[in-house]
Amino acid sequence: MYVMHNSEYPLSCFALFENGPCLIADTNFDVLMVKLKGFFQSAKASKIETRGTRYQYCDFLVKVGTVTMGPSARGISVEVEYGPCVVASDCWSLLLEFLQSFLGSHTPGPPTVFGNRHDAVYGPADTMIQYMELFNKIRKQQQVPVAGIR
Repeated sequence: MYVMHNSEYPLSCFALFENGPCLIADTNFDVLMVKLKGFFQSAKASKIETRGTRYQYCDFLVKVGTVTMGPSARGISVEVEYGPCVVASDCWSLLLEFLQSFLGSHTPGPPTVFGNRHDAVYGPADTMIQYMELFNKIRKQQQVPVAGIR
């Protein structure tokens, strides 16, 4: 289980299970998890976060952040939201065109969260699932050793 927070929803706490549901609770969920410490073991050095800047361009909301794991930067995240659309698959081509305008050939394909839910309303849990997928990819990356010059 992954416990996640999002600054866009400061009063919510998200508990995501691998290949399972996403529970949305209030911020007191963290207190409950501390009280259940005897039943759950916290993973060592597993804190990973993204911090960055939020930009608004017309109806688009763009968040660019640095993904850090411990003290080191591990990657960059780019989140794009098109405000007027609540069914993300309906405006995927528009999002793709917008992303290509500044990411070029590095534009990703459709998120896996769209998988079975083509006509479903997109919500905060879907965003958190995408962040969990990104963080898991970053965790699995091998640390590239830096060659020292002597």
